[in-house]
Amino acid sequence: MAGTARTDIDDRGAALPQTLSGSIDGIRRSLPEWWPIFAGLAILLGPTFYDLFTGAWIGEEQGHGPIIFFLAIWLIWRKWPEMLAAIKHPAGAPVNTWLGWPVLAIGLMSHLLGRSQKILMFEVASIILVMAAILLLKFGSRALRALWFPFFFMLFMVPLPSELVAAVTMPMKMAVSWVTEHILFALGYPISRSGVVLQMGQYQLLVADACAGLQTLLTLEALGLFYLNLMRHPSAFRNITLAILIIPISFTANVIRVIALTLITYYFGDAAGQGFLHGFAGMVLFVTALLLILAVDNGLQWWIKRREGGGGPKGGGGRKLNPTLKEAT
Repeated sequence: MAGTARTDIDDRGAALPQTLSGSIDGIRRSLPEWWPIFAGLAILLGPTFYDLFTGAWIGEEQGHGPIIFFLAIWLIWRKWPEMLAAIKHPAGAPVNTWLGWPVLAIGLMSHLLGRSQKILMFEVASIILVMAAILLLKFGSRALRALWFPFFFMLFMVPLPSELVAAVTMPMKMAVSWVTEHILFALGYPISRSGVVLQMGQYQLLVADACAGLQTLLTLEALGLFYLNLMRHPSAFRNITLAILIIPISFTANVIRVIALTLITYYFGDAAGQGFLHGFAGMVLFVTALLLILAVDNGLQWWIKRREGGGGPKGGGGRKLNPTLKEAT
């Protein structure tokens, strides 16, 4: 028995280096094929990423960009084995790679237009298009279908036209200001409002775009969808409902953020309020939104379980439903 156990351990110990060696050999074999692609991407998109990391992505409006991008890259890496399994074709079966050429042409034109005309929306969109084109050219349409969510997720880092953002943001700021005023007034605070300017005691606070903007809503929606993709709930009702409820969750988180900022300014002065705004307001917003998403998700799970548990006939005594009847309901 002891000798058998030792042999098993020895076999497993030998298998690990062989597996590791095989993985390293696989990487080495793929380097001649992939390094020209990576070199071309670095030459084409390197200046774009440099401008983003030193410009738009360090500001408040587009600060979510690197978060979205790196989460998408992580999702692609995580789903890569699933993609490789999906593209396995029978011997002689054609691989539809021709779709990559028109996508690559559109991506290159978008990149050229964005760089030459300083249009950030086209320049960021070209990153997604070029990456999708490479995937199509190398692996075919099945690969893109397997990795559709990471590429859809990257759409949230594409800046929207400023006119659209301004048109949608102003009503959102008005709504957040109105709710903040009424909540604090109901709590007995001396507060008044003029448009998106809150007057509390001797302090005036302007509700800025970062406190209730469209980009904030889109960022929270993206993080909510990322959460759903990780959880992989089997209930379509639960997924769709939570995705829709992220909109009021975002609004509630913005209201909590503005209330916190207003109270800090009222009690500790304008300097403390400004310091909070630039240092911790964004963190408060996203932590609040995350807690609300988790609370709503748990509430939906409880409601679905209660509905399924109480859906049987009266007097069932806790018996499980017939699977056929359960599907029909």
